[in-house]
Amino acid sequence: MESLMHSILVPYDFSDTVFNAVQHAVNLSRVLNTNITLLHIVKKESEISPAEENLRKEAKDIEKKLNVKPEILVKEGTIFKTINEVSEELECAMVVMVTHGMRGMQKLTGSWALKVIVGSRVPFLVVQEPPQKDDYTKIVFPVDFKSENKEKLRWAEYMSRYFKTKIYLFSDTARDGSVDSRTKANVVFCKNFLEEKNIDYELVLAKHKAPFSEETIEFAKENNADLIIIMTTRDIAFHDYILGAHEQYIIANSAKVPVMVINPRTDLMKYGYGGSF
Repeated sequence: MESLMHSILVPYDFSDTVFNAVQHAVNLSRVLNTNITLLHIVKKESEISPAEENLRKEAKDIEKKLNVKPEILVKEGTIFKTINEVSEELECAMVVMVTHGMRGMQKLTGSWALKVIVGSRVPFLVVQEPPQKDDYTKIVFPVDFKSENKEKLRWAEYMSRYFKTKIYLFSDTARDGSVDSRTKANVVFCKNFLEEKNIDYELVLAKHKAPFSEETIEFAKENNADLIIIMTTRDIAFHDYILGAHEQYIIANSAKVPVMVINPRTDLMKYGYGGSF
């Protein structure tokens, strides 16, 4: 298992769209200098051996197409627990997962993705389509009143270490166009942080013509964003999954922009992203 440590983990379900996640993982692995591990999860132990054989074939096909040799791993369990367990066990740099948006009967996939992600100590990159290019330079960073906004900054900085980024601070507003005092404080904090780190950014105020999550998606679409960075809600409740926490709308966004999803946490030091706020 040592060779899998610090991999980019790709949950691999043999679907038609999972190769999209693999392509994003390959782009990241080349820049972050990590390998890739394909993880397939089975329901019972007797399924492990045939799944390994199939996954080995898939890995060889990926190597031919992308000139990268992924590692493979098959585990018994469920997607809601095993992905996170493996990502922590292997100290993965990131999990890259494909979702199918919110179309028709697939509407639940946004909430399914959120259930998988919540509780993870490793960031997720959730994608729907193949990468449009091999880097992530235009990053939309929604800012509202929540204190978790500050935790997201370390990941914006992390991406900026490896890509020539421009961060779009997209601020929530009230109906009259004003900015809530707590949101304003977060905006100021974000600006100061990015300036201190010499990271290029632009501040844009939402127009408050739609829910903030919808405006975030529309802004990302209009500006051809490569990535949206969001945090999950701290202590998310069951009804959020049923009624639709705003995170799942962004995760499964109709513009199909990749989304980096981070859970609130206190120990950001493991990979050198941390520091006190």
